[in-house]
Amino acid sequence: MRRILALPSVVLVLVLAVATPAPAATRVIVLPGATSAEGITPAGGGTHYTGDLIAGTIFREDVKRGTAERFIEAPPGQMAAGVDLDRRHDLLFVAGGKGGKAYVYNVRTKAKVADFTFGDPQTSYVNDVAVTPYGAWFTDSYHPQLFFVPNVGGVLGTPRTLPLSGPGAGGSPDTFFMNDIIATPAGDALLVAATTPGKVYKINPATGVSAEIAGVTAPSVVSLVLDGRRLWAVQLDDTISRWCLDGDLSRGTAAGTITDPLFDQPVSAAKVGDRLAVVNSHIFSGYPPTSPTYEVLLVDA
Repeated sequence: MRRILALPSVVLVLVLAVATPAPAATRVIVLPGATSAEGITPAGGGTHYTGDLIAGTIFREDVKRGTAERFIEAPPGQMAAGVDLDRRHDLLFVAGGKGGKAYVYNVRTKAKVADFTFGDPQTSYVNDVAVTPYGAWFTDSYHPQLFFVPNVGGVLGTPRTLPLSGPGAGGSPDTFFMNDIIATPAGDALLVAATTPGKVYKINPATGVSAEIAGVTAPSVVSLVLDGRRLWAVQLDDTISRWCLDGDLSRGTAAGTITDPLFDQPVSAAKVGDRLAVVNSHIFSGYPPTSPTYEVLLVDA
């Protein structure tokens, strides 16, 4: 009898190594002649506007070319903190910082079309602005209130003040609290960054009622970027934290962090495709800041 040997079957496993794309190199765009830098807003087509906090200058950057130019020169004493653009009507809203000031420019003509004084001119600090389909919301870093300028077809209405309640109203009176503000695309919810507690709050724009976004802790948060349910929190500790928010924006889950050796107190950011345009403030160099340059960095989002 012929004996048949049962040989064990051999299974070949082919392991395919999937290469993870390497992070793109950080791109640096220097703001020519800047004395400081703060807010940034996209203008479409790879163009952004950035404000010089101390001098009030508005810069225009072309992130595709990696260039920047001085675009609007401000008179002495005029500041530019947060900025946001109404693209439909070419109106650039500028939070003016001290004195409760805010400004609006027409970016086609570069002319100033509005000059506002909100709150208490002695103590209000208008830190940031968010444009919605109905108008623009401004924060007051030292008082529990927002300021709203209606915008109907490019025609600006009479400003009004929205008192805040709940945790987003802050704690001690006249203590620095609210910094950045952003809005959902429909304008039905506002998110504000509170720097000192490192928290983010959701605000109802109709009532002023606020609630903390649970789970989101971002030490020294100064600015926010929202894309769908993804949130980026820009922090002065040279970190940008990523968060995934739930459907009603009431809770967030940590989704990693972004760091870069070129970060130097990043103070704001804007989404550019799959990258972030991040503004370096160098604010810890003093006030006014004393850095020889101020720049926008392009990093992977």
